[in-house]
Amino acid sequence: MELLWKAYKYEVMWHSQQSYNEIREMLKGQCEYRDVEEAIDHALSIQPSKGSVINTFSHIWGYFKKFCSASEKALFKKLKAQYLLDRIDTHTLIFFIYCMTRYYDVTYLKESTLIKNFSIANRSFK
Repeated sequence: MELLWKAYKYEVMWHSQQSYNEIREMLKGQCEYRDVEEAIDHALSIQPSKGSVINTFSHIWGYFKKFCSASEKALFKKLKAQYLLDRIDTHTLIFFIYCMTRYYDVTYLKESTLIKNFSIANRSFK
């Protein structure tokens, strides 16, 4: 179950912070693998809100903020602001995370379905 959650946690957070919190609580107790799978499936069926997207984008940014360049930090802030103003879409945010993950070779994030699914859907970015 830990590997399942490790893979899906950021994609779940992207869709719903509430579902993310509920699944975390579920995992603290006795639960069946199938129950976790169903909770993840349900979470992924929820349309992401701007709040959940920005929360996840900011959370994942934490993996890079200590060693990124000033221009990367500026781009992060610009993308966040542009998204909130509806000038860019979620695809652009995920592409930025994807590029940073690959560039800095962050294994933990490379194993996340949020990154893996983006990579699969956008093979030309590899």
